Amino acid sequence: MARYWLMKSEPDAYSWDDLVAEGEGTWDGVRNHRAKNNLAAMEVGDRAFFYHSNIGKEIVGIVEISVAGITDPTDPEGKWAAVKVKPVEKLPNPVTLKQIKSEPTLEETELVRLSRLSVAELRPDEWEKILSMASA
Repeated sequence: MARYWLMKSEPDAYSWDDLVAEGEGTWDGVRNHRAKNNLAAMEVGDRAFFYHSNIGKEIVGIVEISVAGITDPTDPEGKWAAVKVKPVEKLPNPVTLKQIKSEPTLEETELVRLSRLSVAELRPDEWEKILSMASA
Protein backbone atom coordinates (compact mmCIF):
# COMPACT_ATOMS: atom_id res chain seq x y z
CA MET A 1 0.00 0.00 0.00
CA ALA A 2 1.37 3.36 -1.03
CA ARG A 3 2.28 5.87 1.63
CA TYR A 4 2.13 9.65 1.53
CA TRP A 5 4.79 12.18 2.41
CA LEU A 6 5.63 15.86 2.45
CA MET A 7 9.09 16.95 1.35
CA LYS A 8 10.38 20.46 2.00
CA SER A 9 12.87 22.36 -0.09
CA GLU A 10 13.90 25.99 -0.04
CA PRO A 11 12.85 27.23 -3.48
CA ASP A 12 15.97 29.36 -3.90
CA ALA A 13 18.04 26.18 -3.44
CA TYR A 14 15.82 23.64 -5.29
CA SER A 15 12.34 24.55 -6.47
CA TRP A 16 9.41 22.77 -8.11
CA ASP A 17 10.46 24.39 -11.40
CA ASP A 18 14.00 23.03 -10.96
CA LEU A 19 12.62 19.50 -10.53
CA VAL A 20 10.32 19.86 -13.55
CA ALA A 21 13.27 21.07 -15.65
CA GLU A 22 15.38 18.08 -14.53
CA GLY A 23 12.60 15.53 -14.98
CA GLU A 24 13.95 13.51 -12.04
CA GLY A 25 15.83 14.77 -9.02
CA THR A 26 17.71 13.33 -6.07
CA TRP A 27 16.28 14.30 -2.67
CA ASP A 28 19.47 14.56 -0.63
CA GLY A 29 21.16 16.70 1.99
CA VAL A 30 18.77 15.69 4.78
CA ARG A 31 20.55 15.66 8.14
CA ASN A 32 17.79 14.91 10.63
CA HIS A 33 17.30 11.39 11.97
CA ARG A 34 13.52 11.31 11.78
CA ALA A 35 13.56 12.73 8.24
CA LYS A 36 16.25 10.15 7.35
CA ASN A 37 14.02 7.36 8.66
CA ASN A 38 11.12 8.72 6.60
CA LEU A 39 13.30 8.75 3.47
CA ALA A 40 14.44 5.19 4.22
CA ALA A 41 10.80 4.07 4.60
CA MET A 42 9.78 5.37 1.17
CA GLU A 43 9.05 2.94 -1.63
CA VAL A 44 8.87 3.38 -5.38
CA GLY A 45 5.39 4.64 -6.24
CA ASP A 46 4.81 6.50 -2.97
CA ARG A 47 3.60 10.06 -3.47
CA ALA A 48 4.79 13.22 -1.75
CA PHE A 49 3.81 16.84 -1.69
CA PHE A 50 6.57 19.23 -2.76
CA TYR A 51 6.63 22.04 -0.19
CA HIS A 52 8.47 25.33 -0.70
CA SER A 53 9.90 26.19 2.71
CA ASN A 54 11.33 29.48 3.87
CA ILE A 55 10.08 31.43 0.84
CA GLY A 56 6.37 30.91 0.16
CA LYS A 57 5.76 28.24 2.80
CA GLU A 58 3.33 26.38 0.58
CA ILE A 59 2.69 23.02 -1.06
CA VAL A 60 3.08 23.51 -4.80
CA GLY A 61 3.11 20.06 -6.39
CA ILE A 62 3.04 16.29 -6.19
CA VAL A 63 6.05 14.04 -6.79
CA GLU A 64 6.40 10.29 -7.02
CA ILE A 65 9.26 8.31 -5.56
CA SER A 66 11.06 6.85 -8.58
CA VAL A 67 14.09 5.29 -6.86
CA ALA A 68 14.09 4.36 -3.16
CA GLY A 69 16.68 3.22 -0.66
CA ILE A 70 19.75 5.00 -1.94
CA THR A 71 22.60 6.46 0.06
CA ASP A 72 22.81 10.24 0.02
CA PRO A 73 25.45 11.11 -2.60
CA THR A 74 26.34 14.28 -0.64
CA ASP A 75 27.32 12.21 2.42
CA PRO A 76 30.95 11.04 2.29
CA GLU A 77 30.38 8.69 5.26
CA GLY A 78 27.37 6.98 3.66
CA LYS A 79 25.13 7.27 6.75
CA TRP A 80 22.29 9.35 5.31
CA ALA A 81 19.40 8.31 3.07
CA ALA A 82 18.12 9.76 -0.18
CA VAL A 83 15.53 8.99 -2.85
CA LYS A 84 14.89 10.04 -6.42
CA VAL A 85 11.64 11.80 -7.28
CA LYS A 86 9.77 12.69 -10.45
CA PRO A 87 7.21 15.46 -10.78
CA VAL A 88 3.62 14.24 -11.18
CA GLU A 89 1.64 17.46 -11.26
CA LYS A 90 1.59 21.04 -10.10
CA LEU A 91 -1.30 21.73 -7.73
CA PRO A 92 -4.09 23.87 -9.21
CA ASN A 93 -3.72 26.19 -6.19
CA PRO A 94 -0.82 26.18 -3.73
CA VAL A 95 -1.78 25.26 -0.17
CA THR A 96 -0.09 27.56 2.33
CA LEU A 97 1.17 26.69 5.78
CA LYS A 98 -1.29 29.26 7.14
CA GLN A 99 -4.19 27.40 5.47
CA ILE A 100 -2.96 24.06 6.84
CA LYS A 101 -2.59 25.46 10.37
CA SER A 102 -6.11 26.90 10.24
CA GLU A 103 -7.64 23.54 9.25
CA PRO A 104 -8.60 21.58 12.44
CA THR A 105 -8.34 18.17 10.71
CA LEU A 106 -4.67 18.88 9.91
CA GLU A 107 -3.49 20.06 13.35
CA GLU A 108 -1.85 16.68 14.07
CA THR A 109 0.20 16.52 10.86
CA GLU A 110 3.95 16.27 11.27
CA LEU A 111 4.16 19.50 9.25
CA VAL A 112 2.33 21.34 12.04
CA ARG A 113 3.59 19.40 15.08
CA LEU A 114 7.23 19.07 13.97
CA SER A 115 7.65 22.26 11.98
CA ARG A 116 11.38 21.86 11.39
CA LEU A 117 11.07 18.33 9.97
CA SER A 118 12.05 18.40 6.29
CA VAL A 119 10.53 15.04 5.31
CA ALA A 120 7.22 14.20 6.99
CA GLU A 121 4.69 11.40 6.66
CA LEU A 122 1.03 12.14 6.00
CA ARG A 123 -1.94 9.90 6.74
CA PRO A 124 -4.23 9.14 3.77
CA ASP A 125 -6.99 11.37 5.19
CA GLU A 126 -4.52 14.26 5.59
CA TRP A 127 -3.33 13.76 1.99
CA GLU A 128 -6.93 13.83 0.70
CA LYS A 129 -7.78 16.93 2.73
CA ILE A 130 -4.79 18.84 1.34
CA LEU A 131 -5.70 17.74 -2.20
CA SER A 132 -9.23 19.05 -1.70
CA MET A 133 -7.83 22.36 -0.38
CA ALA A 134 -5.65 22.66 -3.50
CA SER A 135 -8.71 22.27 -5.73
CA ALA A 136 -10.88 24.79 -3.88
